[in-house]
Amino acid sequence: MTHLQTLWPSVALAVLAGLGAGAAWAQEPPALRVGALLWDRTEVTVAQFARFVQATGRVTQAEREGGGFEYVGGWQRRPGWTWRQPDGQPVRDDVPAVHLNFAEAQAYCQWRGARLPTAAEWQSAAYVEQRSDPPAPFQRARPYPYPTGETPQGANTSDPDPWPRAAPAGATAAGVNGLFDMGANVWEWVQDAQGDERRTMGGSWWYGAHQMRADVVAYKPASFYAVYIGFRCVRPVP
Repeated sequence: MTHLQTLWPSVALAVLAGLGAGAAWAQEPPALRVGALLWDRTEVTVAQFARFVQATGRVTQAEREGGGFEYVGGWQRRPGWTWRQPDGQPVRDDVPAVHLNFAEAQAYCQWRGARLPTAAEWQSAAYVEQRSDPPAPFQRARPYPYPTGETPQGANTSDPDPWPRAAPAGATAAGVNGLFDMGANVWEWVQDAQGDERRTMGGSWWYGAHQMRADVVAYKPASFYAVYIGFRCVRPVP
């Protein structure tokens, strides 16, 4: 399929205990207003998803089925790779939560009183600068070819950069509208459907910078989960 090519609650409690009660990344992501919506400034992290699991007891599909997927000459299931350990080993709590299917991402956002964005909302926030007085080099109302601006510099792609896999939240360069990782790092689920598939946006660390561009259209089965698919939430401005 070319579109794919192009904690148990007690464990969650342990994760949060290790972070400390005031750890920033265990709370909701910092939000930024873009148009009529408040956007998570970063992709949802392991620590943030742990709060959801603690509250709901959710067991993800990747956990039930023995681990998530990685593409290495074809899709390979990786035992033990879940949102807790995206690469099968202990990980920083501020890296993106991945190995989550569309319904799991949607459920997390709804639990927070938010939702997944649509593709149109996502593209507007990712490529068109809407701040009244953005910092240089960004210019108000200007469309950009990449979520990072005129070039993909500062994003986490397969090109040379400091991050061999997913980068922690806020580690890359802030882009258009002050959002992080709208381009690359991990694909992001959005609401748009095509049969049983849902659209993903922005590319990931596995791909080159070309997947960050606005004209890329990538759908994946809604039940799919992999090492490079995550998400962020939006909610109306009160």
